[in-house]
Order: sequence, then C-alpha cells, then structure tokens
Amino acid sequence: MTSIGGAASSGMVDWNLAVATATRLVRPGPEVSRDEARAIVAELRRHARASEEHVRAYTRMATEDVHDTPVLVVDRPGWVKANVEGFREILKPLLDKMQERRSGPGGAVLGAVGGKVTGVELGMLLSFMSSRVLGQYETFAPASRDLPAAANGGGRLLLVAPNIVHVERELDVDPHDFRLWVCLHEETHRTQFTAVPWLRDHLEGEIQSFLAETEVDPSTFLERIREAAQSLAGGRPEGEEDDGGRSLVELVQSPAQREILARLTAVMSLLEGHADFVMDGVGPAVVPTVGEIREKFQQRRQKGASRLDMALRKLLGLDAKLRQYRDGERFVRAVVDEVGMDGFNRIWTSPNTLPTKAEIAKPADWVARVHNRTDGAHDTP
Repeated sequence: MTSIGGAASSGMVDWNLAVATATRLVRPGPEVSRDEARAIVAELRRHARASEEHVRAYTRMATEDVHDTPVLVVDRPGWVKANVEGFREILKPLLDKMQERRSGPGGAVLGAVGGKVTGVELGMLLSFMSSRVLGQYETFAPASRDLPAAANGGGRLLLVAPNIVHVERELDVDPHDFRLWVCLHEETHRTQFTAVPWLRDHLEGEIQSFLAETEVDPSTFLERIREAAQSLAGGRPEGEEDDGGRSLVELVQSPAQREILARLTAVMSLLEGHADFVMDGVGPAVVPTVGEIREKFQQRRQKGASRLDMALRKLLGLDAKLRQYRDGERFVRAVVDEVGMDGFNRIWTSPNTLPTKAEIAKPADWVARVHNRTDGAHDTP
C-alpha cells in the first residue's frame, strides 16, 4: 500500500491506518467476471469522454483544460485512498491547530487516544461512505504515484465502478443508459471547475477561512468521530436519546463561521443542482430511458435506507447534500427559465455573482441583483 506521507502518521490522525482500516472493512462490490469488469471500466471511460461534448454543448461553458484533468475508474479501496489524500490536504490547517492544543483542555484525552485510534475510526467512516458514492470530482486532489491529478494543483474525476453497477442492478434499469447518465452528472462538475478558473481557489479560500475560525476542543472533535464509528459498530446504546443529530460540520461557534458556512452551502447547492439540471437536460437526447432512471433514482434518494444509514447520513452531513441537489436544481431551472442559459452563465463571472443562500431559495432575487431586472423586464436575446 502506498504511504500517505511520512508526517501523516504522527499527528492527530494516522492517515495510513485510516486507509488500511477502510480497505479491510470495505464491503465487496457486486459479483462480476473479469471480462465483465474490463468491459464496464472501458464503457465508463467511453461515456466520460462522450459526456464532455454533451455537457459543453448544453451548458455553453468553454473548457480549455478539461483534458488535463484525469478521469479515473476506481474500486472502493481506490476511492478511499483518493479521498484520504484530499482530506489530509484540506484539513491540514485545522489538524495542525488541534495538535498544538494537545497541551490544553482535552490534551490528556488525546494523549491517551492518539492518532492511531482516530485513524481507525476515520477508516470505519470511509468504509461506510465508499459503498455509496457513484462518482466524484475531487477539487483539491494532490497527485500521487497511483492517483494522478491535474497539473495545475488539483482536480480529478472519479467513477466508482462497483457502486454504479450495484445501483443499476438495484434499480433494475438499463445499465448502459445508467452509466452514461452518471457520467453526465460528474462531467458537469469537471466542466464547472475547468471552465471557471477562479472557482477552485474561491472554494479553497472559503474552506480555509472557515477552518481558521474553528476553535474546536480536540476531545469534542474526537467525540463526534467516535459517535459515528460507534453507530457503525452497532448503533447508539439502548435507551440513549438522540441529541438532535448534529453533523460533523455543525461544530460551528462563531458568527463568522456561520456566514462562511452559509456561503459554502449556497455554492454547493448551485454546483450539485446545476449538475442534476444538466444531467436531465442532456439526458433525453442521449439516454433513451432517462425518465425511468430519474424516477427510480429519486425514489431511492427519498426512501433512504435503514435507520442506521439515516443516522449516519445526518451525522456526516449527507442529508444536507440531498437537500442541496433538490434546492439547487430548482434554483437553476428557475433562472434558466427566466433568462436563458447564457443569462444563467453570468453566475460564473466572479464570486460576487454566485447566489447567496437566500437567493437559492428565491431565484428571482438573484436575477434581479445580477441582471438588474425589475418585474416585467426581459433581457435581449
């Protein structure tokens, strides 16, 4: 196994142990023969290439560097390894700060627990999540020997083959159509970041500002991770009441953090909703069974799974992500209906033209602000 960096094993989190734990615990994917697996991987790569043109034509977003951003078809352990690299990169400032606080309150607890136990617990969470992700654009992915990334400092598209096969079988939909449908969504994310050069730096700046404001007691942080891991191991102890289901991202203490989190929520709602909108917009022309796929997939999203699965979704903040798909898609559709695709694309002009959280809920307010529109006015085509 490739090491995740020498210093990574000696701080707050033993990242190498997190990878090893997740890899050991990850559930096996659906049964496929060697020949089937090769064919699935090849088809996903073909669909990813085809999706580039479909998405660019539909969105009218010019992308010059898309071919510099690799598309990787991975299994569940591959997804784990890629995400540990990304997490380590983006969380480094926060973990360094928490490492310095070991001598303060909570330090004794951390001294006893150490990075190895934290690594095991994070590995348990990663193993849970690794069977649920169909695809992912990794925005802050550093390149490694096994996992290439864009030369400009980050970016790669992951397609998790066993999860795609699992869901297409569970939904009983046409596998070739479903694979292309998934690729259209993920390719939209790649297009967003390759066509809008400032977007990655803007997001990273917001995240780092959020982390810089964080004053989390290290033992509290560990407690949140441990609660999630204990849920995986058998759920909340009998008779213990639910505390409201706080998520890991809700360790928010300052007004500045709440403002940053609101901006980040709005951007993520935009990106996810835009991808869903494009996926369904392109779909009818290239995915014959898109109606059936969308209906069944929406039912699957809404239904969720077991109580344990729902509790973990809440703890990890995944329930918020589901709302982002819905609210963001509704926003994009309303804006495009009002001002057309070119009018919508003004959203990518600068951070100042991104929607606020309030505007995601009221698209007309964004149109009025960015297009200087009043009721009854219309842009010239």
